[in-house]
Amino acid sequence: GVGGQGIILTADILAKTAAIAGYDVKKSEIHGMAQRGGSVTSQVRFGKSVASPIIQEGTADVLVAFDKVEALRNQGILAKDGVAFVNDLYLVPVTVSSGQQPPVADLDGKVKKAFKKLVLVDAMKIATEEVGNARTMNMVIAGALSAFCPFKEELWIQAMTEMLSGPKAKLLDVNKKAFALGRAAAGK
Repeated sequence: GVGGQGIILTADILAKTAAIAGYDVKKSEIHGMAQRGGSVTSQVRFGKSVASPIIQEGTADVLVAFDKVEALRNQGILAKDGVAFVNDLYLVPVTVSSGQQPPVADLDGKVKKAFKKLVLVDAMKIATEEVGNARTMNMVIAGALSAFCPFKEELWIQAMTEMLSGPKAKLLDVNKKAFALGRAAAGK
C-alpha cells in the first residue's frame, strides 16, 4: 500500500497472531517515502521454522494490497497458486494527478487478469459507510485476510487487543468492528 493506510499495524497484528498461535515468525518492512504517500511494503513469514523475513519473488502464498495499483506493482511476489486480497480502491498517484503520466487504462481488467485467485474487498466503503471511520480500512482488510488464515478469530482479537493497548485502547472497539465486517465481506 502507501503511507498512512495502516499497512505496518496490519502486518504487526498478523505477525502477533501467528506468534500467539505458536508459529515462528519473521517480519520485514520497507517504508520508502511513506510519509509522503509513497509505497510501503511489509512481509510476514510464519511456519514451524522460518530462517529469513524476506519472501522471494514468486513464492508468497498471499498478497495483500491496500489498493489496485499496488497490487499490480507487487504481483510478482505472489506464487502461481497464491491468493491476492485486494482493496477495491484506486489511489491516483501524484504522477497521474499532476499530469506527468496517464492513468492506468482498464485497471479493473488488469487486476482481474493478473490474479487467478482474487479476493476483492471494498474496504474503504465498509470502513466509511458501515464502521463510520475511514482509518479502519486496514482492519477491514485484516478481517478479510483472517477468514483464510489458519488462526482462530479469537487469536486475531487477542493480537489486536495487545497491539492497541495503552493510549491506543480507545481505538480497539472500532477496529474490532471493522475486522468483523471485513471477515464477513470475505464470506466467512
